[in-house]
Amino acid sequence: MFKKICFTISLSALGLHANAQNNSISQIFYPNITIKTEAMPSANMGDGKDFGLTRTSTLGFVPLSTDFNVGIGFGKKFDIQAKHTFLVANLSQINPTISGKETPSGGYKTLSAGVFQLKASLRDKFWLYGGGLGITESNETFFSPQPFLWGGAARVRILGLNTQIMYGTAVAFNQKFRIIPIFGFNKRINEDWRISGILPFQVTGTRKITEWFNLGGNIALGGYSAGFQEFGSGEKLARKENYQHVKFTVSANAHVLKVFNLSLEGGIVTFRQDKIFNSAVENLQTYHPGTAPYIGASVRYISNKNSMGAKLMSKLGI
Repeated sequence: MFKKICFTISLSALGLHANAQNNSISQIFYPNITIKTEAMPSANMGDGKDFGLTRTSTLGFVPLSTDFNVGIGFGKKFDIQAKHTFLVANLSQINPTISGKETPSGGYKTLSAGVFQLKASLRDKFWLYGGGLGITESNETFFSPQPFLWGGAARVRILGLNTQIMYGTAVAFNQKFRIIPIFGFNKRINEDWRISGILPFQVTGTRKITEWFNLGGNIALGGYSAGFQEFGSGEKLARKENYQHVKFTVSANAHVLKVFNLSLEGGIVTFRQDKIFNSAVENLQTYHPGTAPYIGASVRYISNKNSMGAKLMSKLGI
């Protein structure tokens, strides 16, 4: 989940067109909700077992406030500031299967929320700050939670109308503390082609077919980290699972009726790894599921009736 939050920070700062869903900077200025479903059929994971995975998620953006300030700062320098604060919330259901059996029973649920602030000023340029928390655990119990915390800051530099870069740092606690440097880029090659990326998480190429339809290619790192209980020798043992993969896909995105964005995505997942840990975070088992096909579909509803977002977008010329 933390990878998604880092991507949200980066997306917000650059206004990238990435992921299967056609993201845009308007997503952070208007209330919107995205429902997505993903499926990865079973593939051999060793020991005579097969590993499969499905995921359904709901992602919402809610603007909280928009402020403009004009005044004299330190050193008696004139400054203009614009601040936009928004909430991001995610609810996911993850269902891994081993040899056709759902493991753990009922799968996992993830719930997270974070608050982000975009800040633009004459003196400090363009920054984004954010932080939040979440939890992932199996649906069969409430006694094996896997909590996670995150925070980060990113600086955006505008190198021209067609080129922007971003650099920053994200920090997270998810079984262990991590510091993750982030570098982003957004390059418009010509009127129809654009390439963008958030390293180390994702790179995307997009071709605009019409004003309402585009095609894209995507390479992305994904996965999950969760807690569950294992029954053995008449007792319940706390376990933690870390799964990750690299996804190579192509996507088709259509913007219809002004407020809906529909997306279909297909490709493969590979370089897969699934690890099981005990409560002391000692590695018990490591699996490498084989390459498998991937298919995803999503629909987003974007409200265009948010006065705060309309005001800020007008002022910034977006």
